Amino acid sequence: MKLFYTQSEQVQHILKGLNLTKTLFVSSIIIGEPHIGKKSLVRYLFPDIPVVSGEDQQAVETLLEESDKLIITDFEKLRNQESLNFDNKRVIATANYVANQHTIDSLFAFIYHLPSLKERPKDAVHIKSIFLKQACKDLMIEESSIDPRSIPMNLSLNTKSLKKSIYQYLMSQNMNKEEIQQALHHYFIQHLEGNNGYKEHLGIYEIPLIQAGLEKFHSQLQLSQVLGINRNTLRKKIHEHHID
Repeated sequence: MKLFYTQSEQVQHILKGLNLTKTLFVSSIIIGEPHIGKKSLVRYLFPDIPVVSGEDQQAVETLLEESDKLIITDFEKLRNQESLNFDNKRVIATANYVANQHTIDSLFAFIYHLPSLKERPKDAVHIKSIFLKQACKDLMIEESSIDPRSIPMNLSLNTKSLKKSIYQYLMSQNMNKEEIQQALHHYFIQHLEGNNGYKEHLGIYEIPLIQAGLEKFHSQLQLSQVLGINRNTLRKKIHEHHID
């Protein structure tokens, strides 16, 4: 079995605790932000235990009657947590937040808090490498042509935003002229309206054009010549678009 990678002492503590109680009929819950690996961690440790979502109260109650081992994901979505009976059961649950601390304390012998990816930078880098490999495969891009350090780490929504940012970066770096035009076409279909649409959307072209030109030439004078516009006009546009 492939090891669950982590450099976080807090995550290692959770792994150790859950491993030590694997053979005991006690209940544990892992609490933390969405998309930080709670479900992956539990399924890694307990691959053979039935899994049910807290979105389905009836399914949870049915499986608790039929089995003495159960994984409940999204525990906070259960409508009636107080009615559950975990006696002589091994329940491992995950939750994005605590809806009722008293109920959590009464149901679970062990309560773990999993840190977000922002608090686990080394784990985030490792997960980024996994997502990058898969993205290159999906988009048919040579992984050796990509410098992982150039890809921004968007951890605002943990793995969800990280994965999305990788795909967006790779696609933006490999789009040709026709694909860019197609993307703009779809954007304008959704957003073009009003009485001054041309001026309102002009920045979509001008801002990246000027930003890229300044980054490439490091000179407003040279960029104005490349663009074929007056230097004062360029300065005015830089000011209008609040370009640094």
